Amino acid sequence: MSKKRGLGKGLSALIPVEPGDKVKNNDNEMCYIEVEKIFPNPNQPRKNIDEHNLEELIKSIKTHGLIQPIVVRSRSNGNYEIIAGERRWQACKKLKMNEVPVIIKTYNDLEASAAALIENIQREDLNAVDEANAYRRLMEEYGLTQEELSSRLGKSRSFIANMVRLLGLPGELREMLAEGIISTGHARALIPLQDSETQIKFALKIIKQHLSVRKTEEIVKKYIEEAGKTKRAREKDHESMEWERLLSKKLGKRVTIRPNSNGSGKLIIEYTTRDELAAIVDNIKIN
Repeated sequence: MSKKRGLGKGLSALIPVEPGDKVKNNDNEMCYIEVEKIFPNPNQPRKNIDEHNLEELIKSIKTHGLIQPIVVRSRSNGNYEIIAGERRWQACKKLKMNEVPVIIKTYNDLEASAAALIENIQREDLNAVDEANAYRRLMEEYGLTQEELSSRLGKSRSFIANMVRLLGLPGELREMLAEGIISTGHARALIPLQDSETQIKFALKIIKQHLSVRKTEEIVKKYIEEAGKTKRAREKDHESMEWERLLSKKLGKRVTIRPNSNGSGKLIIEYTTRDELAAIVDNIKIN
Protein backbone atom coordinates (compact mmCIF):
# COMPACT_ATOMS: atom_id res chain seq x y z
CA MET A 1 0.00 0.00 0.00
CA SER A 2 1.38 3.40 -0.95
CA LYS A 3 1.82 6.07 1.63
CA LYS A 4 -0.72 8.88 1.36
CA ARG A 5 0.62 12.38 0.84
CA GLY A 6 -0.86 15.76 1.70
CA LEU A 7 -2.31 18.37 -0.59
CA GLY A 8 -0.66 21.55 -1.72
CA LYS A 9 -2.49 24.89 -1.65
CA GLY A 10 -4.82 24.05 -4.54
CA LEU A 11 -7.05 21.09 -5.24
CA SER A 12 -4.99 20.34 -8.33
CA ALA A 13 -1.73 19.99 -6.38
CA LEU A 14 -2.23 16.27 -5.90
CA ILE A 15 -0.07 13.18 -5.82
CA PRO A 16 -2.09 10.04 -6.64
CA VAL A 17 -2.48 7.20 -4.16
CA GLU A 18 -3.28 3.56 -4.71
CA PRO A 19 -6.92 2.43 -4.96
CA GLY A 20 -8.10 0.53 -1.90
CA ASP A 21 -6.45 2.81 0.68
CA LYS A 22 -8.63 2.92 3.77
CA VAL A 23 -10.53 6.05 4.71
CA LYS A 24 -8.86 8.32 7.20
CA ASN A 25 -10.43 11.54 8.41
CA ASN A 26 -7.26 13.60 8.33
CA ASP A 27 -8.08 16.93 6.72
CA ASN A 28 -6.46 17.50 3.31
CA GLU A 29 -5.43 13.84 3.00
CA MET A 30 -6.41 11.89 -0.09
CA CYS A 31 -7.81 8.37 -0.04
CA TYR A 32 -10.30 6.14 -1.89
CA ILE A 33 -13.91 5.48 -0.86
CA GLU A 34 -16.80 3.67 -2.50
CA VAL A 35 -18.85 5.67 -5.01
CA GLU A 36 -22.08 4.38 -3.43
CA LYS A 37 -21.19 6.11 -0.16
CA ILE A 38 -20.97 9.53 -1.81
CA PHE A 39 -23.99 11.79 -2.25
CA PRO A 40 -24.48 15.25 -3.81
CA ASN A 41 -24.70 18.42 -1.78
CA PRO A 42 -28.39 19.47 -1.55
CA ASN A 43 -27.21 23.09 -1.57
CA GLN A 44 -25.13 22.74 -4.72
CA PRO A 45 -25.15 26.24 -6.27
CA ARG A 46 -25.05 24.92 -9.84
CA LYS A 47 -28.58 23.81 -10.72
CA ASN A 48 -27.95 22.42 -14.21
CA ILE A 49 -25.12 20.31 -15.59
CA ASP A 50 -24.33 20.53 -19.30
CA GLU A 51 -24.75 17.03 -20.69
CA HIS A 52 -22.27 17.64 -23.51
CA ASN A 53 -19.57 18.73 -21.06
CA LEU A 54 -20.39 15.76 -18.85
CA GLU A 55 -19.91 13.35 -21.78
CA GLU A 56 -16.54 14.94 -22.54
CA LEU A 57 -15.55 14.51 -18.90
CA ILE A 58 -16.60 10.85 -18.99
CA LYS A 59 -14.40 10.26 -22.05
CA SER A 60 -11.47 12.01 -20.34
CA ILE A 61 -11.81 9.96 -17.15
CA LYS A 62 -12.18 6.79 -19.17
CA THR A 63 -8.92 7.56 -21.00
CA HIS A 64 -6.79 9.19 -18.29
CA GLY A 65 -8.51 8.29 -15.04
CA LEU A 66 -9.82 10.73 -12.44
CA ILE A 67 -6.86 13.09 -12.08
CA GLN A 68 -8.47 15.45 -9.57
CA PRO A 69 -10.15 13.96 -6.48
CA ILE A 70 -13.64 14.78 -5.25
CA VAL A 71 -13.81 16.91 -2.11
CA VAL A 72 -16.26 15.60 0.49
CA ARG A 73 -17.17 15.81 4.15
CA SER A 74 -18.28 12.90 6.31
CA ARG A 75 -21.85 12.64 7.56
CA SER A 76 -23.19 10.96 10.69
CA ASN A 77 -24.68 8.03 8.74
CA GLY A 78 -21.28 6.90 7.48
CA ASN A 79 -21.75 8.42 4.03
CA TYR A 80 -20.03 11.43 2.46
CA GLU A 81 -21.44 14.66 1.04
CA ILE A 82 -19.83 16.29 -1.98
CA ILE A 83 -18.33 19.72 -1.46
CA ALA A 84 -16.62 20.04 -4.83
CA GLY A 85 -16.65 17.71 -7.81
CA GLU A 86 -20.26 16.68 -8.42
CA ARG A 87 -19.67 16.43 -12.19
CA ARG A 88 -16.67 14.18 -11.59
CA TRP A 89 -18.78 12.03 -9.27
CA GLN A 90 -21.60 11.74 -11.82
CA ALA A 91 -19.09 10.82 -14.52
CA CYS A 92 -17.59 8.11 -12.30
CA LYS A 93 -21.05 6.73 -11.56
CA LYS A 94 -21.83 6.51 -15.28
CA LEU A 95 -18.53 4.67 -15.76
CA LYS A 96 -19.60 2.27 -12.96
CA MET A 97 -16.41 2.88 -10.99
CA ASN A 98 -16.36 1.23 -7.56
CA GLU A 99 -14.04 3.65 -5.80
CA VAL A 100 -12.93 7.23 -6.39
CA PRO A 101 -10.16 9.38 -4.91
CA VAL A 102 -11.47 11.92 -2.39
CA ILE A 103 -10.27 14.59 -0.02
CA ILE A 104 -12.23 14.51 3.24
CA LYS A 105 -12.71 17.98 4.76
CA THR A 106 -14.00 18.82 8.23
CA TYR A 107 -16.24 21.67 7.09
CA ASN A 108 -19.34 22.93 8.83
CA ASP A 109 -22.45 23.77 6.78
CA LEU A 110 -21.40 27.35 6.02
CA GLU A 111 -17.85 26.37 5.08
CA ALA A 112 -19.12 23.56 2.87
CA SER A 113 -21.59 25.84 1.05
CA ALA A 114 -18.96 28.56 0.61
CA ALA A 115 -16.39 26.06 -0.69
CA ALA A 116 -18.86 24.62 -3.20
CA LEU A 117 -19.69 28.12 -4.42
CA ILE A 118 -16.04 29.16 -4.73
CA GLU A 119 -15.14 25.99 -6.63
CA ASN A 120 -17.94 26.55 -9.14
CA ILE A 121 -17.06 30.22 -9.60
CA GLN A 122 -13.39 29.43 -10.15
CA ARG A 123 -14.32 26.84 -12.76
CA GLU A 124 -16.86 29.23 -14.32
CA ASP A 125 -19.45 26.46 -13.95
CA LEU A 126 -22.17 28.81 -12.68
CA ASN A 127 -24.38 31.08 -14.70
CA ALA A 128 -25.01 34.52 -13.20
CA VAL A 129 -28.45 33.63 -11.84
CA ASP A 130 -27.24 30.52 -10.01
CA GLU A 131 -24.33 32.49 -8.61
CA ALA A 132 -26.60 35.31 -7.41
CA ASN A 133 -29.01 32.80 -5.84
CA ALA A 134 -26.11 31.14 -4.03
CA TYR A 135 -24.96 34.48 -2.58
CA ARG A 136 -28.47 35.30 -1.38
CA ARG A 137 -28.97 31.84 0.10
CA LEU A 138 -25.71 32.03 2.05
CA MET A 139 -26.68 35.42 3.48
CA GLU A 140 -30.21 34.33 4.38
CA GLU A 141 -29.38 30.91 5.84
CA TYR A 142 -26.38 32.01 7.87
CA GLY A 143 -27.35 35.60 8.67
CA LEU A 144 -24.37 37.09 6.85
CA THR A 145 -24.15 40.68 5.70
CA GLN A 146 -22.85 41.48 2.24
CA GLU A 147 -19.64 42.69 3.87
CA GLU A 148 -19.17 39.42 5.79
CA LEU A 149 -19.93 37.30 2.73
CA SER A 150 -17.56 39.29 0.54
CA SER A 151 -14.79 38.78 3.10
CA ARG A 152 -15.36 35.00 3.20
CA LEU A 153 -15.48 34.63 -0.59
CA GLY A 154 -12.78 37.12 -1.52
CA LYS A 155 -15.22 39.26 -3.50
CA SER A 156 -15.93 42.98 -3.11
CA ARG A 157 -19.11 44.00 -1.30
CA SER A 158 -20.27 45.99 -4.34
CA PHE A 159 -19.83 42.89 -6.53
CA ILE A 160 -21.99 40.80 -4.19
CA ALA A 161 -24.62 43.58 -4.06
CA ASN A 162 -24.74 43.94 -7.85
CA MET A 163 -25.07 40.19 -8.36
CA VAL A 164 -27.92 39.85 -5.87
CA ARG A 165 -29.73 42.79 -7.51
CA LEU A 166 -29.98 40.68 -10.67
CA LEU A 167 -32.54 38.51 -8.88
CA GLY A 168 -34.93 41.48 -8.94
CA LEU A 169 -35.19 41.27 -12.72
CA PRO A 170 -38.36 39.69 -14.19
CA GLY A 171 -38.34 35.95 -14.81
CA GLU A 172 -37.97 36.31 -18.58
CA LEU A 173 -34.75 38.29 -18.17
CA ARG A 174 -33.36 35.89 -15.56
CA GLU A 175 -33.91 33.05 -18.04
CA MET A 176 -32.12 35.01 -20.79
CA LEU A 177 -29.25 35.66 -18.40
CA ALA A 178 -29.04 32.04 -17.22
CA GLU A 179 -28.98 30.82 -20.81
CA GLY A 180 -26.33 33.35 -21.85
CA ILE A 181 -28.63 35.17 -24.27
CA ILE A 182 -27.74 38.45 -22.55
CA SER A 183 -24.64 39.10 -20.47
CA THR A 184 -24.39 40.06 -16.82
CA GLY A 185 -23.31 43.55 -17.92
CA HIS A 186 -26.42 43.92 -20.08
CA ALA A 187 -28.64 42.72 -17.23
CA ARG A 188 -27.10 45.18 -14.76
CA ALA A 189 -27.63 48.01 -17.24
CA LEU A 190 -31.37 47.22 -17.31
CA ILE A 191 -31.87 47.28 -13.53
CA PRO A 192 -32.39 51.09 -13.26
CA LEU A 193 -35.40 50.84 -15.59
CA GLN A 194 -37.38 49.13 -12.78
CA ASP A 195 -40.53 48.61 -14.87
CA SER A 196 -40.46 44.94 -15.97
CA GLU A 197 -42.18 45.51 -19.32
CA THR A 198 -39.67 48.21 -20.23
CA GLN A 199 -36.77 45.99 -19.13
CA ILE A 200 -37.97 43.14 -21.35
CA LYS A 201 -38.49 45.54 -24.27
CA PHE A 202 -34.91 46.78 -23.94
CA ALA A 203 -33.58 43.21 -23.61
CA LEU A 204 -35.21 42.26 -26.90
CA LYS A 205 -33.69 45.39 -28.45
CA ILE A 206 -30.25 44.33 -27.17
CA ILE A 207 -30.64 40.92 -28.79
CA LYS A 208 -32.06 42.19 -32.08
CA GLN A 209 -29.53 45.00 -32.54
CA HIS A 210 -26.55 43.20 -30.94
CA LEU A 211 -25.99 46.15 -28.62
CA SER A 212 -22.84 46.35 -26.54
CA VAL A 213 -23.06 46.85 -22.78
CA ARG A 214 -21.81 50.42 -23.15
CA LYS A 215 -24.41 51.23 -25.82
CA THR A 216 -27.11 49.67 -23.64
CA GLU A 217 -26.07 51.84 -20.71
CA GLU A 218 -26.25 54.92 -22.95
CA ILE A 219 -29.75 54.27 -24.28
CA VAL A 220 -31.05 53.33 -20.82
CA LYS A 221 -29.65 56.56 -19.38
CA LYS A 222 -31.24 58.59 -22.20
CA TYR A 223 -34.57 56.82 -21.72
CA ILE A 224 -34.58 57.53 -17.98
CA GLU A 225 -33.75 61.21 -18.59
CA GLU A 226 -36.58 61.56 -21.14
CA ALA A 227 -38.99 59.74 -18.82
CA GLY A 228 -38.03 62.18 -16.06
CA LYS A 229 -38.80 65.16 -18.28
CA THR A 230 -42.17 63.68 -19.22
CA LYS A 231 -42.99 63.08 -15.56
CA ARG A 232 -42.09 66.65 -14.66
CA ALA A 233 -44.24 67.90 -17.55
CA ARG A 234 -47.18 65.86 -16.27
CA GLU A 235 -46.69 67.32 -12.80
CA LYS A 236 -46.76 70.84 -14.30
CA ASP A 237 -49.98 69.94 -16.10
CA HIS A 238 -51.58 69.01 -12.78
CA GLU A 239 -50.44 72.32 -11.40
CA SER A 240 -51.83 74.14 -14.44
CA MET A 241 -55.17 72.40 -13.99
CA GLU A 242 -55.35 73.65 -10.41
CA TRP A 243 -54.57 77.18 -11.56
CA GLU A 244 -57.30 76.91 -14.17
CA ARG A 245 -59.78 75.88 -11.49
CA LEU A 246 -58.84 78.74 -9.16
CA LEU A 247 -58.90 81.38 -11.91
CA SER A 248 -62.21 80.13 -13.29
CA LYS A 249 -63.73 80.33 -9.83
CA LYS A 250 -62.40 83.85 -9.24
CA LEU A 251 -63.35 85.26 -12.64
CA GLY A 252 -66.56 83.33 -13.13
CA LYS A 253 -65.48 82.35 -16.64
CA ARG A 254 -63.77 79.38 -18.21
CA VAL A 255 -59.97 79.73 -18.04
CA THR A 256 -57.55 77.53 -20.05
CA ILE A 257 -53.77 77.31 -19.64
CA ARG A 258 -51.81 75.91 -22.60
CA PRO A 259 -48.19 75.36 -21.57
CA ASN A 260 -45.33 74.74 -24.01
CA SER A 261 -42.43 72.36 -23.35
CA ASN A 262 -40.01 75.29 -22.98
CA GLY A 263 -41.98 76.83 -20.12
CA SER A 264 -43.90 79.42 -22.14
CA GLY A 265 -47.58 79.15 -22.97
CA LYS A 266 -50.95 80.84 -23.25
CA LEU A 267 -53.57 81.91 -20.68
CA ILE A 268 -57.02 81.96 -22.30
CA ILE A 269 -60.04 83.56 -20.60
CA GLU A 270 -63.31 83.04 -22.47
CA TYR A 271 -66.16 85.57 -22.61
CA THR A 272 -69.26 86.02 -24.78
CA THR A 273 -70.04 89.78 -24.54
CA ARG A 274 -68.18 93.03 -24.09
CA ASP A 275 -69.87 93.49 -20.74
CA GLU A 276 -68.45 90.14 -19.59
CA LEU A 277 -64.98 91.29 -20.71
CA ALA A 278 -65.39 94.53 -18.76
CA ALA A 279 -66.42 92.53 -15.69
CA ILE A 280 -63.36 90.31 -16.04
CA VAL A 281 -61.04 93.32 -16.35
CA ASP A 282 -62.68 94.88 -13.32
CA ASN A 283 -62.27 91.65 -11.38
CA ILE A 284 -58.58 91.53 -12.23
CA LYS A 285 -58.45 95.17 -11.15
CA ILE A 286 -56.40 96.57 -14.03
CA ASN A 287 -55.82 100.34 -13.61
